[in-house]
Amino acid sequence: MYPEILTIGPFTVHSYGLMLGISFIVASWMLSKEFERRGVDSNLATEITLLAIIFGVLGSKLFHLFANPAEFRSDPVGALFSPGGLTFHGGLLLAMLAIYIRMRMKKIPFLFVADSVVPALALAYGIGRIGCHLAGDGDYGLPTDLPWGTNYENGIVKPSMMFLGSKVASAYPGGLVPDNTPLHPTPIYEFIAMSIFAFVLYKLQRKDWPIGKLFSIYLMGAGIERLLIEIIRLNPVVFLGLSEAQIVAVGLIIAGSFGLYYYTYQNPNKPRFVPPDSIKPKKEEKSTPHKTKK
Repeated sequence: MYPEILTIGPFTVHSYGLMLGISFIVASWMLSKEFERRGVDSNLATEITLLAIIFGVLGSKLFHLFANPAEFRSDPVGALFSPGGLTFHGGLLLAMLAIYIRMRMKKIPFLFVADSVVPALALAYGIGRIGCHLAGDGDYGLPTDLPWGTNYENGIVKPSMMFLGSKVASAYPGGLVPDNTPLHPTPIYEFIAMSIFAFVLYKLQRKDWPIGKLFSIYLMGAGIERLLIEIIRLNPVVFLGLSEAQIVAVGLIIAGSFGLYYYTYQNPNKPRFVPPDSIKPKKEEKSTPHKTKK
């Protein structure tokens, strides 16, 4: 694992931060292209990306601290400003709320933006997971004998500490999982799954559907992916045998299923959103050269 890519003097390039930055750049570019295709000023994509960065990171951090209050109590400043400890679902929910409020102010339907961004969002999530893999931040899976089992001993969260006190650790001598134990590279699984899902969403984006239907499919797919991947991860059970992430995933699946049913059977002919002139690309005025009389 490579938590740190490069160090120049006092500055260090962390692998997770690098991949997170790449994911936002890719998502912004994809959204700009989709807005151009839909006849919307691509500058709106930059504004949405900035909102996603600010409130996505803030929500990810707050959600993580809410789920791990002991970490905050032991070191409040370190917990708030550490580069680790980010929970995707918290960032997704707060970023969605911020973008929703901003779009209401601009009188742009949130679901129009949501349908435009979901392929980029799915791919960005997958790219971010590559950062988790390189950092070895504890998002890896359970021990495995599969040939692609990965050694995370150089990651920032050692397997011996990650599995300490768990049923998994009790199967090893002294109750400690050796740091070099091959583990499921679940971030790589997620990258592959979400890249494929992003491609599917990109293809479906070309269909003439009412706004909200594609976003509903995204919610279902993202929820199913997270629900399944948690099976081979170590996370505390919170309710009905489900981890916190799985409970959120179930909520996404339910919301997405309701939306898909509504837009397919209850209101399939909902009027499509036509972008107003206020968010259309500004046409450059071309000056016509004056003809000189001979």
